[in-house]
Amino acid sequence: MTEYLPEGFLFGTAENDSCLSSFAALSDCRDNRRIVEAPCIICDSRHNLVIDLGCMRGIIPREEGAIGIAEGTTKDIALISRVNKPVCFVVKDFTKDENGVIAVLSRREAQLMCNENYIKNLSAGDIIPSRVTHLEQFGCFVDIGCGIPSLIPIDLISVSRISHPSDRFYVGQDIRAVVKSFDSGRVCLSHKELLGTWEQNAALFEQGETVTGIVRSVEDYGVFIELAPNLAGLAEPRGDIAVNQHASVYIKAIIPEKMKIKLIIVNSFDTTYHGNELNYFITSGHIDKWVYSCPSSSKLIQTVFD
Repeated sequence: MTEYLPEGFLFGTAENDSCLSSFAALSDCRDNRRIVEAPCIICDSRHNLVIDLGCMRGIIPREEGAIGIAEGTTKDIALISRVNKPVCFVVKDFTKDENGVIAVLSRREAQLMCNENYIKNLSAGDIIPSRVTHLEQFGCFVDIGCGIPSLIPIDLISVSRISHPSDRFYVGQDIRAVVKSFDSGRVCLSHKELLGTWEQNAALFEQGETVTGIVRSVEDYGVFIELAPNLAGLAEPRGDIAVNQHASVYIKAIIPEKMKIKLIIVNSFDTTYHGNELNYFITSGHIDKWVYSCPSSSKLIQTVFD
């Protein structure tokens, strides 16, 4: 259901451009309740959104800006933050002012359609496209369709622990997520299950290699260094190293039955590069159960979707 993708996915496509090409095209969109995207250029003092449709101006009245605005369950920051970004909407009607014809639009109705025809049909374990909208200490907020938000808690972003979601994601990034559960109509998401098992990630490395990793934790008994988002190894304690530094590490041993990788730190260095590009082992479809643990390990780490 391509019309229910996160906001910004339709913008710039040939089909969307055609919808914005003329009054007649917009009238056809109104008659067929087609979801269209165009940039918001102003959020006025009454928090109405002014939309640049190309062939004319459009306006999304405040109450039509998002589900929950009229009821007070959604804060107006959801509207203010849309300026200079594409927004989705359906065309409701046309009116006139001193400057000519104006299209009256509704983002709320597009979201209601998304809820009814897409989100209500999702099941735990479904893998869906998402777009990162903002990052908080406790997790990553994403758009799962037509501007409808969901949260990936920080502990479900990856197996390798991070101090902040910005260690893994950036705003505007297109990612995949897996539906974890539902809470009062809201979709709860996870992410780590798509980044591969211990065995899949360990297969990318060989004993005797020297590779680059990221320092994620410095403990009295050793330094945990992330080799991949779902794989970390342990090096001997060092006092001259800090969390989020990069490190060149020699892979001393890979031990599947213990799910351990022993490392030796060659050197460490600061960098502005955060390595936010993700290697997904699963990108679509549905999963009922994900087992992170190695078959030879006695320790079981898994997620069951039900």
